[in-house]
Amino acid sequence: MKLLKKILLIIAILIAIPLIIALFVPKDFVSESEIIINKPKHEVFNYIKYIKNQDNFGVWQLMDPGMKTTSEGIDGTVGFKYSWDGKKVGKGSQTITKIVEDEHMESELDFSFGEPAKGYFILKEINPDQTHVTWGISGKSPYPWNFIGLFMNMDKDFKEGLQNLKRIMEK
Repeated sequence: MKLLKKILLIIAILIAIPLIIALFVPKDFVSESEIIINKPKHEVFNYIKYIKNQDNFGVWQLMDPGMKTTSEGIDGTVGFKYSWDGKKVGKGSQTITKIVEDEHMESELDFSFGEPAKGYFILKEINPDQTHVTWGISGKSPYPWNFIGLFMNMDKDFKEGLQNLKRIMEK
């Protein structure tokens, strides 16, 4: 019986530690990456404003090619909603919320838990044939899920996705 109590106490402590740490971990998160693409800003924007094109360069879409997708509305316009359900990437949706032509696009990302996050692309012209592209996400992770933020960094995924985008655009 003493052994069982010790085991239960150890389990309780192991559960309590992350929950206590999560109390002190920020709930806000931002993750992004940037790249220079050797194409005019208008050309790059006309590709990235279509969410379905992320199937060609987004790391998450490429890691789960068997995911089921649905869409509502007209891609590349405010209100377009793209939903997915996959074994590796889970379930969620992305809805275009704002487009400033040739400048930036914002979307709401709903991962089926917590508050939706804000996804964004920001484009800046370096010269007529070069475009600086920033791709990122910002949002809040609810307690105790904010604890996972200590171990998760999406910057490398955005970087890889932007490298894929660069290869596609510069073909």
